[in-house]
Amino acid sequence: MALKINPDSWQRKELFDFFSGVSNPFYSVTFRLNVTQLYAFAKAQDMSFYYSLIYLSTKAINSVEAFRYALSNGKPVLLDRRCPSFTDLNPDTENFHIVPMPCEGSIQDFCRAARERSRTQKTFLNQEDTADLIYFSCLPWVELTALTNERDFDPDDAVPRIAWGKYYNEGKKKILHMSMELNHRFVDGLHIGRFNEALCAGIDAL
Repeated sequence: MALKINPDSWQRKELFDFFSGVSNPFYSVTFRLNVTQLYAFAKAQDMSFYYSLIYLSTKAINSVEAFRYALSNGKPVLLDRRCPSFTDLNPDTENFHIVPMPCEGSIQDFCRAARERSRTQKTFLNQEDTADLIYFSCLPWVELTALTNERDFDPDDAVPRIAWGKYYNEGKKKILHMSMELNHRFVDGLHIGRFNEALCAGIDAL
């Protein structure tokens, strides 16, 4: 579901119009994230760290209104929620597939459902691309410091793209770098800060 926005009274109209005049409105940001508590929680619960961080990141994205802006038939709308679409390796191969699914229930419910859906998926992608997704990926083999994504260039593309790399030890802490690629027509640095705050609060609440 999506709520139609009156473009003339939209509080973001001036910024949206300004960045609509830019030939490439996309930008990337990479920042440090302390995942010590999440790592300990996932290990104690025998859950996937990857799926757990997808769950918490999705909840954090949906808590910040700006990340739920999109365009429908050229008009701004506010989505009820975004759903994760994540890459996962096929067992015993070097190939991956893309798993889209709703983010529902508890973190334990989501991790169980994500594992089962990924395990049983037989196709590279089992759903058409939709505007209400979040694209997630992970490079657990390297410490990520920056990242860009492949795309068919579409200035109306409002899908957030989120990725992270291998966590590393910093004293007693576990740190990773999280990358976000976003469309400046919809999302500013302030909103990235609010996402980070919400994600850290979600981790701290475990």
